[in-house]
Amino acid sequence: MFDRVKSWLVRQSLDIETKTKIDQIEKIIGTYILNPNLYLKALRHRSKLIESNLRHTESYEQLEFLGDAVLDLIVSEILFERFSTRNEGFMTQIRSRIVKGETLAQFSQHLELDKIIEVGVRVKDQGIESSTSVLADIFEALLGAIYRDRGYVEARRFVVDLVDSYLDIDKLESEKDNYKSILLEYAQSKKMSAPTYEILRVTGPDHEKEFEIQVVINEVGYGKGEGRNKKKAEQIAAKQTLSMLKADVFSAH
Repeated sequence: MFDRVKSWLVRQSLDIETKTKIDQIEKIIGTYILNPNLYLKALRHRSKLIESNLRHTESYEQLEFLGDAVLDLIVSEILFERFSTRNEGFMTQIRSRIVKGETLAQFSQHLELDKIIEVGVRVKDQGIESSTSVLADIFEALLGAIYRDRGYVEARRFVVDLVDSYLDIDKLESEKDNYKSILLEYAQSKKMSAPTYEILRVTGPDHEKEFEIQVVINEVGYGKGEGRNKKKAEQIAAKQTLSMLKADVFSAH
């Protein structure tokens, strides 16, 4: 009760425009707000700082850092509870698919955060509000704000509601060994071209063909795979390519 009174008192000091925005955010997160400034900061792009004479810490970036850590913990807990008999490697794969930028950007779009992001006037027409990376960052920043303002329980509720509403975890589970999809996501995350699959060789009679296929990325040949059909050969080649790319990243460090 005291928190609700405090929330009401804080709201009385806000101008009409800010009060309207806070009302919007409360509907989005499904709970009342105690510290409006956290949420305004979470939805403010750095391009707004100079024209508003704000400090460099008044954009969403610090809260994004916090929200990223909170999100990892919450999703890890969700998976630990739902897949208590599965191993750590399985849960790590599923978590990476949930917390990837594309998924978080979709969450932001479902919540219509793109309509209330605050950006600088000079960059209004540059598509910042629809950028996948910005939308993902904004989502994490909003989660960081909820965590700071209302605590872990509310932050967890917010994420669980989104996951239950917009994600099919069972489908993610069935797709976890789709190495072609995993390779495509990996290549995109590293700013590489989309993988293509070239048939190197086809042997055997028509009823028992054997395919040899190689993955090509940025005009460079990577892993090869052999199988009784193209799909199987492509999956083997994609899996081998993932191992090669990750080994290259590791050796580079």
